[in-house]
Amino acid sequence: MADLFDARAQSAIKSPLAERMRPKNLSEFVGQEHLVGPDKILSGFMDRKELVSMIFWGPPGVGKTTLALIIARALDSHFVSFSAVLSGVKDIRAVIEDARQQLKYYGKRTIL
Repeated sequence: MADLFDARAQSAIKSPLAERMRPKNLSEFVGQEHLVGPDKILSGFMDRKELVSMIFWGPPGVGKTTLALIIARALDSHFVSFSAVLSGVKDIRAVIEDARQQLKYYGKRTIL
C-alpha cells in the first residue's frame, strides 16, 4: 500500500510540464519589471501583505494566472481561476458565495 507522500509525488509527476515549471514567487517571475521588480508597486503591496483590486488583461500565455497565483500564495489567500469569456452570471455568483465561505470559515481572502 502506497503512503500519502508517494501519492503526492505521483500526482506531481502527472501534472502538466507548464504547471510543474510555473514560477512560485516573484523572484522566479520573468517580465513586468515595472510592476514586480524590487521596490515596485506590486512587490510593495505583497511585502506589506496588502491586497488591492487589480484586473490582469492580455492574451493567453503571458503570465496573468501565474502572477495571480504568486500573489495568492504570498498573501495566504484562496485562489480561484476564472475566465469571464467562458463563464456566466451563475458561475460568478458561485465564486462570490465560495469567497464568502472562505472568509467566514477560514479567514482567507479570495483572489479571483
